[in-house]
Amino acid sequence: MNLEEQTQQNVEFMIETIKTKLRMATAAAMQASHFSIDQYEDIRDLYEVVASKEKFSISEVEALVSELGKLRGK
Repeated sequence: MNLEEQTQQNVEFMIETIKTKLRMATAAAMQASHFSIDQYEDIRDLYEVVASKEKFSISEVEALVSELGKLRGK
């Protein structure tokens, strides 16, 4: 997957990866289709943070989920 390309498919891949890694209890509410390619760089930044870590504290998960929420449906 080439994340250099700003495509909706890449947005969906990154969102799904973030949801999986964070083991989000509310993952069903975070549909990848609710995210726009307009926020690609912000989503990619969030994706890279999540992808770089194995474990997250509760406060880290809350902060990351909060950021995802801000990007959703803007």
